[in-house]
Amino acid sequence: QVQLVESGGGLVQAGGSLRLSCAASGRTFSSYSMGWFRQAPGKEREFVTAISWSGSSTYYVDSVKGRFTISRDNAKNTVYLQMNSLKREDTAVYYCAADLKHGWSTRAYDYDSWGQGTQVTVSS
Repeated sequence: QVQLVESGGGLVQAGGSLRLSCAASGRTFSSYSMGWFRQAPGKEREFVTAISWSGSSTYYVDSVKGRFTISRDNAKNTVYLQMNSLKREDTAVYYCAADLKHGWSTRAYDYDSWGQGTQVTVSS
């Protein structure tokens, strides 16, 4: 398994941008598809976006399409989430996750490793 550490969260005004990073340890990072999930207070963890091991395929939940972009740099063992035009409803703890078995997945239980999460708060 890989160990994952997220960074880049913070407080931002609505309409602003943040870039989250997820650094992975281990030499097999390029074998994993990667995903970002989020969990708002009192709500279940929800899928946000995923990227295949090569970066050639990406998938987004409808609520973030056109605003968020997932990317990865396998040479740096890092996956990124660029978040633009942030809304208050994007406020949540954001988690990155690694999946060794699937091309990419929207299901949390498919993922093998999880980071500790980073808080994103969007104010009005």
